[in-house]
Amino acid sequence: MTTEELEREIAQLETELTGDMFADMDIKDKIHNLQMKLNGVKPQDSHFDCVGCGS
Repeated sequence: MTTEELEREIAQLETELTGDMFADMDIKDKIHNLQMKLNGVKPQDSHFDCVGCGS
């Protein structure tokens, strides 16, 4: 995915947020994972993407 595609998908997911923490959990997880891809972030000392932080 390109940077633009990631940003568009994040923006689309953000429009789906309801304000209900439990209902939004899956959407927020998807947003978090896309933001990590966008920013090239992964847990410190880990070669696995986001296993260390529990997301």
